[in-house]
Amino acid sequence: MVLEATMIVVDNSESSRNGDYVPSRWEAQSDAVNLIFSAKTQANPESSVGLMSMGGKGPEVLVTLTTDFGKVLDGIHRTKIRGSTHLATGIQIAGLALKHRQNKSQRQRIIVFTCSPIAESEAQLVKLAKRMKKNNISIDFIAFGDLEPENTKKLEVFNENIKGGDGSHLAVIPPGPSLLSDTLVTTPILSADGVAPRGGTDEAGADGGGGGFEFGVDPSTDPELAIALRMSMEEEKARQEREDKAKEPPKGESLEGIPEENQPLLDRQGEASASGGDKMDEDVKESNEEAKEGEKKDGDGDADKMDTA
Repeated sequence: MVLEATMIVVDNSESSRNGDYVPSRWEAQSDAVNLIFSAKTQANPESSVGLMSMGGKGPEVLVTLTTDFGKVLDGIHRTKIRGSTHLATGIQIAGLALKHRQNKSQRQRIIVFTCSPIAESEAQLVKLAKRMKKNNISIDFIAFGDLEPENTKKLEVFNENIKGGDGSHLAVIPPGPSLLSDTLVTTPILSADGVAPRGGTDEAGADGGGGGFEFGVDPSTDPELAIALRMSMEEEKARQEREDKAKEPPKGESLEGIPEENQPLLDRQGEASASGGDKMDEDVKESNEEAKEGEKKDGDGDADKMDTA
């Protein structure tokens, strides 16, 4: 799978307060960020994801490139909705964050959420797109919210000037009853990472009834349950392996400490053979001696009775 370093840029401007997306524009972005992180790290565990905002007084790096999902969640919770967006500046700062990635073999990608009017002109965006392409940075746009023709045209021009071998995509998602993340998985931004739709519309989900996720549970929504199910499966597998090993016959095991009996315990005359062991000979001798002593005592008793008579 592709090894990538991805910076996610969220739109925390005042426009993200609107509730035309379920449950709101900001909450929809937060859910989509969780999905993107899971998709990137599941596609390749060595991929890393960072998070930054572009609203307020200026762009802010919330989380540097990491594989720790908890840091990304903390960054989302610390973000405050305020001000207007700074699209061009945010993309430039995201590019600098990718430039300082530790693993230089990772491909560079920026995913930008935008739900507010774009103040930059087409000429500025074209210049920025060419610069990002020169630095081998792919940029994906997720446009939702304010989908005015002027906004979408600017994004289309930017996308046309940055398209390269690694692919830069533009996803325009209008309001609807579905979650933003559910619509996002059907776009080329995440479908290339092999993410299955949550509704089970793919073949794996249709067969298993679990939306294509392992055990039918989405790890991004309930990680504890997914881990518990995986541990239970591993324990059951280990138990079955132990039972299979116990049922297998021993191979080449020697019976140490047990003397082999090459001769029968009794010979042809019915008497104990020499190979029967010293213990058996001693038992036979003791039995014979006790029998003789008993007969002698009986004889003495009969003689005394006769003398008395």
